[in-house]
Amino acid sequence: MIRARRPRLDLILLAVLALVGCGEGDAALPRGSAAIGLYTSLPIAWNESADISGLLADQSTPHWALEALRGRGPLTPLDTLAPLRLPADAVLVLAQPRPLTPQENVALDAWVRGGGRVLLMADPMLTVHSRFGPGDPRRPQDIAMLSPILGRWGLELAFDDAQPAGEHTVRLPDGDVPVNLPGFFRVPGNSGEGADSGTAGDGVGHCRLEAAGLLADCTAGKGRIIALADAALLEIPEDSQGVAPRQAILERLLDRLSDSARSSN
Repeated sequence: MIRARRPRLDLILLAVLALVGCGEGDAALPRGSAAIGLYTSLPIAWNESADISGLLADQSTPHWALEALRGRGPLTPLDTLAPLRLPADAVLVLAQPRPLTPQENVALDAWVRGGGRVLLMADPMLTVHSRFGPGDPRRPQDIAMLSPILGRWGLELAFDDAQPAGEHTVRLPDGDVPVNLPGFFRVPGNSGEGADSGTAGDGVGHCRLEAAGLLADCTAGKGRIIALADAALLEIPEDSQGVAPRQAILERLLDRLSDSARSSN
């Protein structure tokens, strides 16, 4: 079922790769910039369209997150993680990705343990609006299904189904992050004192939890993972003034990964 979805998505990504790269140049990039890989089911690199012709004809404003990522370094949208063709010093943004194949799990884990850096947004109850109905392969992934790789990194994603719906903010060291029906991470097997950090079972990662598990800051081998248990940050706010705060939070989360790269050199 999952495999059947990908051909259509592959065609869309191939059609937009050239568009995403248009207008990029090293002269405008900040000092110390790194290559950025983007793997997502959300309409960030392209706007939602019923077909490829509509996608190519779309003249709407690019997603604010796309602009923010382009400002960090050369951006490459990815349609697969196996093989994972990113430089060792790149940053991979996994934003509500489709379920990974076994080959993608292996390739991603090996890349991270070799020094790769990941910003992951895994939402157990996606609230972003889509023009496509449930079951449509063009619809973003409603529920993050990443247990194998999360378990490998020493994490488990959970969800409180008794929580009220509605966007609100949660305070992180990086600022106030907007969330809506967020999940939370936990380190399996850890409870009581020290439950906010540790290594789980056979996992290769060591994780520290923040904001009651909304964010996990993990190391695995030479690499690092910043994981957020919600993707509402990447929504487009109705009020355009709400874009700047979201962009600032996204950039601060990416800064954490940049800091880890500098400290390892």
